[in-house]
Amino acid sequence: MAGVLGSSGELAGEAPAASWRVRAAAGIVGPVAFTAAWAASTLRQDGYAIAREQLSGLAAPDARDPWMMTTGFLTLGVSVVLFASALEEALGGRRRAGPGPMLVRLAGVGAVAAGVLRRDHMLLPPPGTAAPQSWVNDGHDLSSLVVYAALVVAPLVLARRLAADPAWRPLAAPTLGTGLANLVLLGLFASKAIEPWNGIVQRVAVSIPLAWTVVVAARLLRR
Repeated sequence: MAGVLGSSGELAGEAPAASWRVRAAAGIVGPVAFTAAWAASTLRQDGYAIAREQLSGLAAPDARDPWMMTTGFLTLGVSVVLFASALEEALGGRRRAGPGPMLVRLAGVGAVAAGVLRRDHMLLPPPGTAAPQSWVNDGHDLSSLVVYAALVVAPLVLARRLAADPAWRPLAAPTLGTGLANLVLLGLFASKAIEPWNGIVQRVAVSIPLAWTVVVAARLLRR
């Protein structure tokens, strides 16, 4: 039984190395699959304005290929949960790792829920209309809120943990920057200050933490 690398570089834990590497690599697979899903699905839609419309609409029943975006959500969610477990082990286990990996795992669970509970319609209703929505759509909105909150808090918490460990300190500043950037972008998104461009803001706000996940996963695999 091969161990996995602990926070100071030594072997720690008893999980098989192959299983741990698969979970670490999931931090690359999930973000790539999700990004490819929304990019491909966007190109296949008719009457879809990327600047205004949100990613979730691509999984709605009236989208051209809803299975594509739904698969992206589910793949991302499962992959992030697996990645979080590998990160937690690499940081020395649950107690030494702190709450950061748990928050990353929460984001993964939220992404799975967002994929299962889809939005009612691909396009957002025009401003000023009060279109009723189903409880499934409400569940999707709640799941998305959990994901957004976790994408802000997890990097901020992890940055402090990484800064305290010489082996991980080089990633502390980028991790902190990820959390702060997402806080600003999601605040801008929620404020609707530039609402005609909210679709772009959302895509950037999602892509930044996904890029961070890929960087950390690559670091795990090198270790």
